[in-house]
Amino acid sequence: MNPTFQILLIDDDAGNREAIRMLLANSGFQVFSAASGEEAMALLQKSRFEVILTDLFLPGISGMDILKQVKEKDPASSVILITGKASAETAVEAMKSGAFDYLTKPLNFERLKVLIDKALEKTRLLNENLYLRQQLRGKYRFDRIIGNSRAMQQVFSRMEKIVGTDSTILILGDSGTGKELVAKAIHFNGNRKDQPFVAINCGAIPAELLESELFGHVKGAFTGAVAEKKGKFEQANRGTIFLDEIATMPLHLQMKLLRVLQEQEVEKIGDNKTIQLDVRVISATNANLEEAVRKGTFREDLYYRLNVIPIRLPGLKERREDIALLVRHFAQKICQESGRSSVAFSNEALRAMEGYAWPGNVRELENVVERTITLTDGDMIQRDDLPPDIGGGEGAREYVAPRPKLTDQGVNLPGIVADLERELIIASLQHTKGIKARAAGLLNIKRTTLVEKIKRLGIEA
Repeated sequence: MNPTFQILLIDDDAGNREAIRMLLANSGFQVFSAASGEEAMALLQKSRFEVILTDLFLPGISGMDILKQVKEKDPASSVILITGKASAETAVEAMKSGAFDYLTKPLNFERLKVLIDKALEKTRLLNENLYLRQQLRGKYRFDRIIGNSRAMQQVFSRMEKIVGTDSTILILGDSGTGKELVAKAIHFNGNRKDQPFVAINCGAIPAELLESELFGHVKGAFTGAVAEKKGKFEQANRGTIFLDEIATMPLHLQMKLLRVLQEQEVEKIGDNKTIQLDVRVISATNANLEEAVRKGTFREDLYYRLNVIPIRLPGLKERREDIALLVRHFAQKICQESGRSSVAFSNEALRAMEGYAWPGNVRELENVVERTITLTDGDMIQRDDLPPDIGGGEGAREYVAPRPKLTDQGVNLPGIVADLERELIIASLQHTKGIKARAAGLLNIKRTTLVEKIKRLGIEA
């Protein structure tokens, strides 16, 4: 038996108590004993017990009182009640109050040992589950999403406003911007954090299988349905479902999804019974859903149902001031995971990375950092160590800033101007190898003006 698990035995009959204590101790259990409910409560204030074995009828604080107080303060602990005056009513009341099980005197000791083993296993699994959930909450804290840029601060602000709600969310952004990471952060910091988070990539599953994956099926519903299957919505009940690449969903399934969202119920394929749901829906796409609606490839009513609260994640080229932060974060993470001593990136390497287009966004950046660290022996990454497209070696491409198009929705002129200004400043610093006076001359501005702009735009010195 695991000696870290502790059992509390409560019985006002001294002979009975000592006999049970000795039998349990001889079987390898770590046992503490109390002669009354009051003595037991004092021990429970000082220590945590995985299993509480208590007589039901005690003078003063009864076994039922102990059960209720234990389950209120520590739901993971298991309480086994023992009595010589069994009745169906007390058994039912005990189980409704959260008792693990109920035994009558004279005790069957082998049965008691089996029950304790089961209770300890249940406690171990609950503790393990709690630990994993704490780890997940830690992993998906807001501060684990890296970014000091204005664009990311706007994302954090919106996340903080909606995290405590059950509103439907649509996350928009190019591939590699971290849409699933944001969805998990919202779930694991919200009201449903102790319930399931179920993710499904709608674009990665063939259309003919997607319906069964989402909604489930009964045995015999179609060829190959040899057993009943729970769909992702049913698995996510009371929690969150994340529908990635929602724009790829076929039109006939969009209709069924719309009904699920409207009615909060699902019907398995081949069944005529409905299953009531309580699911928060977060969807994501890198496509322009408004354009898809205009083309008729995405239902307008479903779009409005999903787009209750939109969150747009900026591409890396819109938050270049975050690149150095991200590089350091990924470098530290990769070195820790590989057991390698710390690796740093030179200022010249960082400037080269800030000038690159990053079509694959944060995911591409992480891959480049990992590849560069793996293939470089030293503890300082230089510009020449970077892939040619980024470091400027043979085969490099010059980055050309995209030309914005004016649409009916307008453009973010201050943001575009700030991005262009940042690009030119970074290019001038690269060209002059960081000499600010020469860079300012290339830009036809004063050196003091350049320094102010570098600070305002968050450009690495």
